Amino acid sequence: MAGLTEKEIKEIQEEIENCQNPLFFYDDDADGLCSFLILSRFAKKGSGSVVKSVPKLDESFLHRIIEHNPDKIFILDIAVVEQEFVDKAGCKVIWIDHHEPIKLHNVKVFNPRHHGPSVPTTYMAYQIAQQDLWLAALGCVADWFVPPFIGKFREEYPDLVSEKSQTAPDIIYNDPLGKIIMMINFILKGKTSAVNKSIRQMFQIKSPYEILNQETKNGRELFQRGEKIKREYDEIFQKAAKCASDDKIFFFNYTELDTSFTSELSNELIYRFPDKTIIIAREKNDEMRMSIRSTKKVIPPFLHKALSGLEGYGGGHEHACGASVKKKDFEIFMTRFRELV
Repeated sequence: MAGLTEKEIKEIQEEIENCQNPLFFYDDDADGLCSFLILSRFAKKGSGSVVKSVPKLDESFLHRIIEHNPDKIFILDIAVVEQEFVDKAGCKVIWIDHHEPIKLHNVKVFNPRHHGPSVPTTYMAYQIAQQDLWLAALGCVADWFVPPFIGKFREEYPDLVSEKSQTAPDIIYNDPLGKIIMMINFILKGKTSAVNKSIRQMFQIKSPYEILNQETKNGRELFQRGEKIKREYDEIFQKAAKCASDDKIFFFNYTELDTSFTSELSNELIYRFPDKTIIIAREKNDEMRMSIRSTKKVIPPFLHKALSGLEGYGGGHEHACGASVKKKDFEIFMTRFRELV
């Protein structure tokens, strides 16, 4: 069985049951949010903390542990966790993730790559909770994975995913479910206060139609906020698409003055230009934060070699990675990466 084993599912269920105040740290994308929503609804206790901007948990997030005073920490869909964070957490840490495994001490890790292929964190959350089918489908497809229960989803929501759509990007860029996926990604952007409000509203949503058809107050506000940010994305995407050339590497960069759309841009561009290796870079705080995609190249080996000796970090999936490098080292990184690819 893909994902978690029956033994692992039972272990995690027991870990959730045997705590009073869990704190869920989760990634700021649809897979991260949906895995949190599914598990927190299943647990019916605790709180959540979205990890924005950087794909890692380090000492800078320890203040959130002080704020929430958890008796157990669950980390969902975070690619990098630093040992210092674990050492100073002050309670048991459970890491449920599907990125490239990292060896840490005093962490209970559940990663499908230890015994099989990678699957989204949302898929594992659904295995654990067996509820919120629509969130499970949304989070999985958002992470470019068509789950085995997509047939069941089509039966319950026949107008959201076309029978013609066989791949995740087909669904994301052509079907109504894809429109909701993009909105979920968009509402996780912007000021922290606005993001937190949107997350609280998402927790109250019981059906995808509440958002898509603006059937409730929460659904209507989420739709309107998503549409507003989408207009900004569409403008930047048009600028990026104009950078297409004969070069095998499709490179586009923009500044911190704009909202971060690196992941969304790289995903749509690799769908539109599947023969390219996509690098989208955004300058922020003297760093170049990147989203890298390729349909043919396995990225992590190239990425790690290109980052060697530089001030930076990166990782992720075989064909989709996030990375960050200091601005002063970016030209060296790009030269190395281009040569390696």
